[in-house]
Amino acid sequence: MANGTSTCPHISYALNDKNLGDVIRKKYTSVVSWSAYRSNVLRPTKRRKIAAPTCGTCSAPLSRPIACLQCPYTGCWNDRHAAIHLRDTGHSFCADTKTGYLFCAGCDDFIYDVKLDELHLAAIVSAEEKQTKFRVSKKPRETYKPWVPSPRESTALEGAEPIPCQGRRGLLNLGQTCFLNVVLQCFIHNPLLRNYFLSDKHNCKQCKIENCTSCEMDKLFTEIYSDDTTPYGPITFLATTWKASAELSGYAQQDAHEFFMSTLNQIHQTSRGSTNISCNCIIHSTFDGQLQSDVKCERCGNVTTTVDPMLDVSLELKGKGGEVASAENTLGACLRRFTQPEKLNPKEYSCGKCGKAAHEASKRLSIRKLPPVLSFQFKRFEHKTNDKSAARKIDAAIRFPASINMAPYTTLAMKDSGVAHNGANLAYPGPESMYEYDLFAVINHEGQIDNGHYTNFARFQDEWYRFDDDKVTASSLGACLNSAAYMCFYVKRHLDYKPNMTPSYVLARENEALREKELEKEKEAARMRELEDDLLSTL
Repeated sequence: MANGTSTCPHISYALNDKNLGDVIRKKYTSVVSWSAYRSNVLRPTKRRKIAAPTCGTCSAPLSRPIACLQCPYTGCWNDRHAAIHLRDTGHSFCADTKTGYLFCAGCDDFIYDVKLDELHLAAIVSAEEKQTKFRVSKKPRETYKPWVPSPRESTALEGAEPIPCQGRRGLLNLGQTCFLNVVLQCFIHNPLLRNYFLSDKHNCKQCKIENCTSCEMDKLFTEIYSDDTTPYGPITFLATTWKASAELSGYAQQDAHEFFMSTLNQIHQTSRGSTNISCNCIIHSTFDGQLQSDVKCERCGNVTTTVDPMLDVSLELKGKGGEVASAENTLGACLRRFTQPEKLNPKEYSCGKCGKAAHEASKRLSIRKLPPVLSFQFKRFEHKTNDKSAARKIDAAIRFPASINMAPYTTLAMKDSGVAHNGANLAYPGPESMYEYDLFAVINHEGQIDNGHYTNFARFQDEWYRFDDDKVTASSLGACLNSAAYMCFYVKRHLDYKPNMTPSYVLARENEALREKELEKEKEAARMRELEDDLLSTL
């Protein structure tokens, strides 16, 4: 295959010819868009059923069609059927609909062309945007062009000092909105969210969704990374939050964790890639993990496994005795309590295997899938009754590390203990380094439950800062680790990059189809057994 930006002379000549060039461009865009649509379609119930394409030479079904760009022919690459078609018809080009690679009959090889590569990228993006809830205006985005300063601009830039991107900007308190400010600062310093919104993955000027929280995030990052160093007031973000969540409206004190979860949900609903099947939006790509619950019958040893999604982990500060001991005031101790087996009330469990109720069973939680960003909440606020006056805050100090290895708390690590289900497909079976997480933000709560104040620490370019609404001061990792943590945020040290990965919602739909086929086979086998039993009973 030819490399670089140069093109073969045949494709250059063809594209410069007005009639032939228009035919090739139109057909190339059509076949690439068709392939992208089939790969990323979200609503199979609304999709028009189309038979799988077949080779025009051998009639074999095609999972990877090679389409002629000058006629309706599609063929396979077995025995070079597509190349033979070009030779016999005198046509010059065909394209791999899945990858967009172009084959030239004159060169007898796959070639590269810059203009067709741009068409391929535009067709893929257009197909993806049409199949998601992310709505854009009909006006296409301007093509990116690198800025080359003119002689006049170069003269004006001489001696000018460059203005660095900020990323460290205080947020104004709009009236007991410290809960909002600390969560937004943690979003700002989340490397995955930062890269997403600063790379224009959601453009508020083109989005048509009303009261869009993703648009507010886009505006927030634009303001924070501008050259303005004065404190910023997130007024429109607060107004959008009030419209989206009635529980958080008004100027009363709110819980930072409640606002955090509500905002994640709102970003999920308004971001690109949001689906109801298996979401691959920025929120689920960043925070989504899985919790596995294993309930073991103490009578027969049967294990019932359920898997639930998680966006964060809420940890109890109290031990079995109901009080917080000094030795238990660590994140590791909280995680060990979270994953240790607990006895269930006999009335809470009935074994599906032995059919015995009212007997002992144990339940154990483990993390089946680790997300790229882990969010921990320490349950500092107790609400024993509906009476708010009975609520109290646990002021015990919690020690948490700058880095943590999550391997001991995963389902994979607990497999040897016999608690995990032997037939489960365990996630993240990689090296131990894949379980390392580094701290990047902490939310603190100072004061009492009814008159407290939120502040936070965040890491920016390996330096730590303390954010107290509009006041931003340089700090240290030691000061952060000694703070009264309410929420902690860790990012995975080694992220899993999967190029050309099939979207998760497509995989979920395929797995569901396989499960349905297996169930049909089981039903058919059961029906045949019943027929055999009936025949034997008549003999």
